[in-house]
Amino acid sequence: MVKGNLYEIVGVAVGARDEVPARQLWDSLPPVYRQCAVCSSDFWDAYAGVLPSKRHRPVGKDSGQTSHSERLNNTLRQRISRLVCKMLSFSKKIDNQIGAIWYFAHHYNASLS
Repeated sequence: MVKGNLYEIVGVAVGARDEVPARQLWDSLPPVYRQCAVCSSDFWDAYAGVLPSKRHRPVGKDSGQTSHSERLNNTLRQRISRLVCKMLSFSKKIDNQIGAIWYFAHHYNASLS
């Protein structure tokens, strides 16, 4: 969802970049988004296998359509040091990793209003 020039985080999934987390991400979206939003992504096969063709638009990185997602990924890495280097601040429990990501998402969305 767009708020000013920033986008609200509407779904989260944690895992490898394969079909299981792609399905979890799609399922985490509110139903209204699954019915009418169009997702722009790169040409990763997992997305094509999970996202309905009416809701998925694969685009090249040079199109600029994935720039908001890439910017958010960079923001995540900057603000959640656990995602950058396992040696320095990695949580041994996956639940703590996921909790940090959810905390970031809620804080990020709250800062948009």
